[in-house]
Amino acid sequence: EELTRDRSAPTAKQRLAGIRHLFDWLVVGQVVPVNPAASVRGPSHSVRRGKAPVLDPHEARRLLGAIDVTTPIGLRDRALIGLMAYSFARVGAALAMKVDDAFVQNRRLWVRLHEKGGKRHEMPCHHNLEEYLTAYLDGCELRDDRKGPLFRTIGRGTHRLSTTPLPQASAFQMVRRRAAAADIATAIGNHSFRATGITAYLKNGGTLERAATMANHASTRTTQLYDRRSDDVTLDEVERVLI
Repeated sequence: EELTRDRSAPTAKQRLAGIRHLFDWLVVGQVVPVNPAASVRGPSHSVRRGKAPVLDPHEARRLLGAIDVTTPIGLRDRALIGLMAYSFARVGAALAMKVDDAFVQNRRLWVRLHEKGGKRHEMPCHHNLEEYLTAYLDGCELRDDRKGPLFRTIGRGTHRLSTTPLPQASAFQMVRRRAAAADIATAIGNHSFRATGITAYLKNGGTLERAATMANHASTRTTQLYDRRSDDVTLDEVERVLI
């Protein structure tokens, strides 16, 4: 109860789970006789809609189209944003990719994502994503460094890619900077593109089950958190208030 006064319910539940796991380990090691946290109930928390802001397809296209791809940083940023939007990739999985995680199979470019829990997820690229990744790999001459990071920082004062992986915080700053340059007011972040891609897929006739497979979700309930089709319905209904 004390923790929930200044922390959210999910944070309290996560910390309680950590304490339970710690005492489980101590019980197994016979350090303590019982787990005192086993009977402690966490705060109730139910989520039906994710928090990440999303873009509509027009905004997403405008964001990608506004990137200057005559520079290495522009090629990199378009490829990263495109990857998260078209493959529903988590930013952590995208930034963990090596150059050889973009590979050709059946005459089509595929991506290999290393997800949570050591899971490996492979899927073919949308034709736009294939164009973005190919332009990035060729334009920045990355193909020979197969085991190097796919997405990299820019060397200080060089305007060229370094060999250092791009940190997640830097990716977030890049997304905000690109959104501002495209005159997009929505306060998007890295996770917004996963929700944007899933919502666009479902609006165009995709099924929730297929979306879950593409996003590498164990349950469709997780995928539903990213489905923002109801936002359109809500906006339509709000406009019925004719005052």
